[in-house]
Amino acid sequence: MQAKILLLEDDRLLNATLKDFLEDEGFGVDTAFDPYSAFDLTYKRKYDCYLLDVKLPYESGFDMLAKLRNSGDMTPAMFITSKNDTVSLQQGFDAGADDYLKKPVDLDELLCRVRALLKRQIRVQKVEIGEYHFDIYSKKLFKENEEMELSIKAGQLLQLLLEANGRVLSLDEIKTALWSSASEASDGSLRVYITQLKKYFNDNIQNIRGVGYCLER
Repeated sequence: MQAKILLLEDDRLLNATLKDFLEDEGFGVDTAFDPYSAFDLTYKRKYDCYLLDVKLPYESGFDMLAKLRNSGDMTPAMFITSKNDTVSLQQGFDAGADDYLKKPVDLDELLCRVRALLKRQIRVQKVEIGEYHFDIYSKKLFKENEEMELSIKAGQLLQLLLEANGRVLSLDEIKTALWSSASEASDGSLRVYITQLKKYFNDNIQNIRGVGYCLER
């Protein structure tokens, strides 16, 4: 069955470029240039994925997605934006984003990330992991009501491991998901985030040497 994507981008040239590319790859794409038009489309049909710009007329993509999440809409969503500072990243995840893609858009990377989003099965806001619970939207970890120390990247990594449902994720899979380019990825950085997670889930995280990692629940 053809996956259906809602693309919200107010730059008409970029909107048309992304629509044409995604349709050539076999997706069905509806487009909107402002949040109000996008809301109307979400009321009329169900989508498999949202691709949202952040800087938009009337209200931001952050605000729009937060409203969708508050209404119970769990559709996988990715922001396509020039914003890449930590505060903006956290704001986007707090709103309910599953992923980020930086502008200018690399079409091959967009395709990889859209396909990855469509494979994801976790569509609840909170996941219980032993004595902890993980908020999928904000990528934050809690023990009872106390927030644990966890970086944004470590939170993204934890979600990837949860979505793999016990499958071993290769190093390449993890790097592709966590970093927007190969030049930013490094084994050292990945080990830092694994170490952060092992602080809470040491017995659950398995390192398959030379292959990758998995989370046993």
